Amino acid sequence: MQETPIPNGQILIDIVTLKMPFGKYKGTVLRNLPVSYLEWFQRKGFPKGKLGIQLQTLYEIKINGLEYLLNKIA
Repeated sequence: MQETPIPNGQILIDIVTLKMPFGKYKGTVLRNLPVSYLEWFQRKGFPKGKLGIQLQTLYEIKINGLEYLLNKIA
C-alpha cells in the first residue's frame, strides 16, 4: 500500500517569491506568469527538477481558478 505524499508548502512560498530564471519571462515572479506560457510548458514539457514542479503546481492552481490561495501567502 502506497503512502500519500505530504504536501510541501514551500512550493507555494516559492511560487510567490521566486523569479523565472530564463526565457521570454525571465525575471518575472512565477505567480505572475501568464497561463498561456504555462499551457505552452504543459504541451512541450515542464523543466526537470524543482522549477518544473513549481510551474506544474502553478499551472494547476491557475487553470482551476485557485489563484486567490496565493494571495494569503504573499
